[in-house]
Amino acid sequence: MPSLQSRLFMLMMKNRHLLRLQFKRENIDWNTHEAIVRFRERCEESVKLFGKIPTEIEVFPTKIDGLAAEWIIHSQSTIDQVLFFIHGGGYVSGSCSDHRIHVSKFVKGSSIGALQFDYRLAPEHTFPAALNDSVKAYQWLLDQGISSYNIIFVGDSAGGGLCLATLLALRDQGIPLPSAAVALSPWTDLKCTGESYRRNAGRCLSPDGTWTAFSKHYVGDHEPDLPWISPLYGELYDLPPILIYVGENEILYDDAVSFAKEAKDSGVDVTLRVGEGLFHCYPVCAPFFPEARKAMNEICEFIKMHLTKKNGLQNKPN
Repeated sequence: MPSLQSRLFMLMMKNRHLLRLQFKRENIDWNTHEAIVRFRERCEESVKLFGKIPTEIEVFPTKIDGLAAEWIIHSQSTIDQVLFFIHGGGYVSGSCSDHRIHVSKFVKGSSIGALQFDYRLAPEHTFPAALNDSVKAYQWLLDQGISSYNIIFVGDSAGGGLCLATLLALRDQGIPLPSAAVALSPWTDLKCTGESYRRNAGRCLSPDGTWTAFSKHYVGDHEPDLPWISPLYGELYDLPPILIYVGENEILYDDAVSFAKEAKDSGVDVTLRVGEGLFHCYPVCAPFFPEARKAMNEICEFIKMHLTKKNGLQNKPN
């Protein structure tokens, strides 16, 4: 049974429209560009609910071939080992600024520095823009002299799906894979076929109608079951160890569970953690309730376990 703290947190999130002095949840047509723009603005505003960057964390803006990016560095970390963070937002939203507080939790818990970047968003930029930017940013990191075995992918929601799709693209192109990956509530099926899309529709914190609309925005003129769009439909061999977290009550539950099963059947070392009665990307809500704290601690231990080599490179980015 979910803890009292987590149930109170879910109640607050379910009724977050009241914080905007709105007595009913908005009925939004997510197919319009205006709705997407408002969604982006609200994502930037809502991050304030999660607190401030810890004092021991420093942020260093940088550029990756025209993409805005940033290093998030712990006072005890070096950048010879890197969390390569791919943000979520349904492929239509998300940025370094609205994910900075979340990324800093992984950095603080593991003492490993992170690199995150702003990939191009739909509907202005459909597939394969986000995937190409992800591959480009990872290749840039390798070009800085960081060994692939000293890199771990971390992604949330659509970023978790893009994390897994990037692994497939890297493998298919013969580019060295990272040592491991962590995917929080990954969106792996943009056909949206899982039963949880219907079963959990009333319980999920995601606004009504988002995922099918976001899929159309990102997929564009392509087929949604292409493996580099929906990694659930890919050949899942020769991938690094993957740790997956998903909430039992979220729409993307089947996306995570189905991908974990297919990957395990293909010989991949996969660990699946299901938060009983919990919601989308719940580990990033640490330290607000015990399940999130436990998940964040487990993720940081997984990260440290898979990053064991020390190369003694510089301790701050240029």
